[in-house]
Amino acid sequence: MHGQLFPSWHMRWRPKIRRVLEMPTTELKVKVADRVFSGIQPTGVPHLGNYLGAIESWVRLQDEYSSSLYSIVDLHSITIPQDAGTLRQNILDMTASLLACGINPEQSVLFQQSKVSEHTELAWILCCLTSMPRLRHLPQWKVKSSGQKDEGSLGLFTYPVLQSADILLYKSTHVPVGEDQIQHLELAQDIARIFNNQYGCFFPIPKAILSETKKIKSLRNPVAKMSKSDPQTLATVNITDTPEEILLKFRKAVTDFTSEVTYDPETRPGVSNLVAVHTAVTGMTVEEVVHQSKGLETARYKYVVAEAVIEKFAPIKNEIERLRAEKGFLEQVLNRGAEKARELAGPMYHDIRKLIGFS
Repeated sequence: MHGQLFPSWHMRWRPKIRRVLEMPTTELKVKVADRVFSGIQPTGVPHLGNYLGAIESWVRLQDEYSSSLYSIVDLHSITIPQDAGTLRQNILDMTASLLACGINPEQSVLFQQSKVSEHTELAWILCCLTSMPRLRHLPQWKVKSSGQKDEGSLGLFTYPVLQSADILLYKSTHVPVGEDQIQHLELAQDIARIFNNQYGCFFPIPKAILSETKKIKSLRNPVAKMSKSDPQTLATVNITDTPEEILLKFRKAVTDFTSEVTYDPETRPGVSNLVAVHTAVTGMTVEEVVHQSKGLETARYKYVVAEAVIEKFAPIKNEIERLRAEKGFLEQVLNRGAEKARELAGPMYHDIRKLIGFS
């Protein structure tokens, strides 16, 4: 009935993907079909960095792997205070955005994390296998807790274990991650080994998939990554920004006093960030972009990049706006996805309970 709601599924933006962190051949093998798992926090409509760094590759991976699960990880989001009404709407907005970007719920399992209780139940078991010093060494804890009173919450401290449970619950074999999340995946790998050594060879050791898309930085501070929480409104480009807003943000992007377009992230981070955006939205290489932009002043180049971003996101923006009006349908997609996820999680968790001695 809703087959016509997804014209964007026919659009396939395919970033180059490379695979890293392959396990040694001596690793204990668990026979399981390849399965991709990844999650995204419900921050509402994604920004440019979210799309280019994660979602675009998710669309490709659902075609490449026989099984893929993408979760809106609302349990992770409450490690910082959330308004209930805003969170509820953000979950629906993220669902609409993922569908508009090309995630197909007939190909992938798209679901809301909190609707599958096995995530938190497995997380408790894995917490009992994880030492506190191991979690203290994760850089995200040091960074995020430094800005919070009393070091931050217990949820903030242990959420990497919940991430591990998210991955391992489905016996996921591959996880698309950003470079800043590699250590969290390494934690999942370590926990899987600890469990396997203690209870028998059960979990496959998940491998990382890293996108070759260069990390998109803040337009106002090009040494920091683009973030939804950035207090500077001109720093972050959202998928649903108007063409006027996108043009303004790129026009105000921080660069330097050299007018030519070059790519040198160390000495020219601002212009290099623009080049990274340009390559990502057009599919051109850095060399092609720099060659094409020869003779352009930086000020003019900002308009070129902005126009490319506007063209890229126009159909996605229109689809998001249309889907946001279909609240009932979005809820139906999430409910169906949760049913599919529970069908996979239930038998897995049943086996885990037996291994541990709960049943």
